[in-house]
Amino acid sequence: MKATPLSNCERRFLLRAIEERKRLDGRQCYDYRNVRISFGADYGCCIVELGKTRVLAQVSCELVPPKPNRPTEGILFFNLELSPMAAPGFEPGRQSELLVKLNRLIERCLRNSKCIDTESLCVVAGEKVWQIRLDLHLLNHDGNIIDAASIAGIVALCHFRRPDVSVQGEEVTVYTPEERDPVPLSIHHMPICVSFAFFQQGTYLLVDPSEREECVMDGLLVIAMNKHREICTIQSSGGIMLVTDQVLRCSKITAVKVAEITELIQKALENDQKVRKEGGKFGFAESIPNQKITAFKMESAAVDTNNVEEQAEEIITKADPPSEVFAKPILHTPGTAQIGEGIENSWGDLEESEREEAVEEEGESEATAFECQKMETEDTSTIGETKKDEPIVLSDSEEEEVVILEPPKKTRTQTNLKQENTSKKAFNKRRKKKRAAH
Repeated sequence: MKATPLSNCERRFLLRAIEERKRLDGRQCYDYRNVRISFGADYGCCIVELGKTRVLAQVSCELVPPKPNRPTEGILFFNLELSPMAAPGFEPGRQSELLVKLNRLIERCLRNSKCIDTESLCVVAGEKVWQIRLDLHLLNHDGNIIDAASIAGIVALCHFRRPDVSVQGEEVTVYTPEERDPVPLSIHHMPICVSFAFFQQGTYLLVDPSEREECVMDGLLVIAMNKHREICTIQSSGGIMLVTDQVLRCSKITAVKVAEITELIQKALENDQKVRKEGGKFGFAESIPNQKITAFKMESAAVDTNNVEEQAEEIITKADPPSEVFAKPILHTPGTAQIGEGIENSWGDLEESEREEAVEEEGESEATAFECQKMETEDTSTIGETKKDEPIVLSDSEEEEVVILEPPKKTRTQTNLKQENTSKKAFNKRRKKKRAAH
């Protein structure tokens, strides 16, 4: 992962604040961010929020052949994914050093601590065992991924229920949740990681570092412990030298934080189980607080439909009597009428703008009619003139009357144009002859 680089000014500001025992989010040096747990609709699905760092955990299972060297033990598989959705520095489909380190730490915390009874996952020795797969997805990165992932992983495993199984001879029957209640996993203890960030070669210590604090820290110490004060795993990175007193102090702080987180996890599991038994609402949609405009809900109100007719009659009797109703319409002007007490009908009246448009249309129609009349008179006069000049030949047949008109005589304008064209052609011919001679 390529972390967002900090400028020298930001780095100096953060280090100076840590020297003065101050943090950007207002916490004390040994304070842990708020932990919030919400469960999905299915068993084994949960989201853990550590401040603004969010991790989604999903547990699934399937029947597989066991490993040859451990024929009576189930198989545990853990996978953590860092997607660009959580932070732009994460690259999809690439095993970065941070991802490899986190996956190894999760396996050491959950598998090597023997928190899950793997022998209880055996169905038929040497033939079929349950494979439990834990997928962790980082939804938002704001520092301390390992703590949020460890909490989400153990919560999802405690919340998960596998299908019940029966064996008769060589036949294995897997029952659906409707046929038999699913069976929870056998979990001995809850290992939880707590991270400590060191600054200036171990001089200053912070619990649960944020993303900005991780960018300027010199080293990191991760301790996984259960509520019985048993250390499950411990890892130091960054190349700093820690003395015994520092490690002991961190282990004591870890014991306190793990006890608080374990109690929070147990309460969340009990509340979810109680809601599921009572048939109440559960899942991510119900756990989201209604703090947005689009999330407001109106509770359904019960409507009493008894004695509806009696109440309606009482309302009618108490209401004021209706006003007078005119049996005949009032005729204000011819062509208009008024019914009831509404506004007078003004369909027959035209507005001023409509009147103006009507007047303009009338004027235009009169003008066009006058022009048409004038054109007709001109046409008739021209026809009369042509009739005087041109002879009309009538046929002798009684059935049809054929009128033959002679072609019109050439006007002066046409003859003038022909003369001009001939003179131009002659002039052009003379010019061409002169050019050829030269």
